[in-house]
Amino acid sequence: MSQPITVKPGHKIRLADFDASFKNGVDSREAAEAETEASVSAMTDLAYRLYAENRRALLIVLQGMDTAGKDGTIRHVMRGVSPQSCQVKPFKQPSAEELDHDFLWRIHKAVPAKGNIGIFNRSHYEDVLVVRVHNLVPQDVWEKRYDTINGFERFLVDGGTTIIKIFLHISKDEQKERLEERLHDAKKRWKLSPADVAERKLWDDYQRAYEDALTHCNTDYAPWHIVPANRKWYRNFVISKLLREALEKMDPKFPPPASDLDKLVIE
Repeated sequence: MSQPITVKPGHKIRLADFDASFKNGVDSREAAEAETEASVSAMTDLAYRLYAENRRALLIVLQGMDTAGKDGTIRHVMRGVSPQSCQVKPFKQPSAEELDHDFLWRIHKAVPAKGNIGIFNRSHYEDVLVVRVHNLVPQDVWEKRYDTINGFERFLVDGGTTIIKIFLHISKDEQKERLEERLHDAKKRWKLSPADVAERKLWDDYQRAYEDALTHCNTDYAPWHIVPANRKWYRNFVISKLLREALEKMDPKFPPPASDLDKLVIE
């Protein structure tokens, strides 16, 4: 049995076709975790080179249902990258000022600068997900946003930003277990609210909204990666490999040193 991480653009994506517990034949957790560590170590060097080069940027977009593991992914996969060159931006409910602008206004301000890695914990896709499920804007408004998002991402890519979009795919049963864990663990209870339980009741609506977003905004220049996330160790293994390969493909180089360094005397 095989299951793709990416789907060719132009094909309808149905989340029911993706097993959130899929391991792709990776049966050894220990071996996967060792490879994750190797990828994290390689990313540390590659991110440093990207920062020194200061010509291009990497944007990582993390989306998923509540408890899908966005925070955990950032903690485990990005821990080796210097915070000087890596910024995390969470996108929560927009402020009054943000609502007075177009929906991409707050997003564009957070795009990583050259040499940097930016991580969006939720993103511009909330404006075709939450607003759709909760009927915050008319359908003819959010439907047009698919093309707007594609154009925005094309603009970023043309300007030198590599975009890695990751959908953390968990099952409804797994979400239930994680919410219950938060409820009964004093160290995690602060993360739970009645709103989380209310949102869970809209699971099917969100699945349909995600399927449309993944389908309509899956492009050659900014494809979606659907990562099975029921197993946290496998999630980390896949994402660390994805990011390492993306940085290796970018192949950042150190800039040449100043030409007169050989004459420099440090007393």
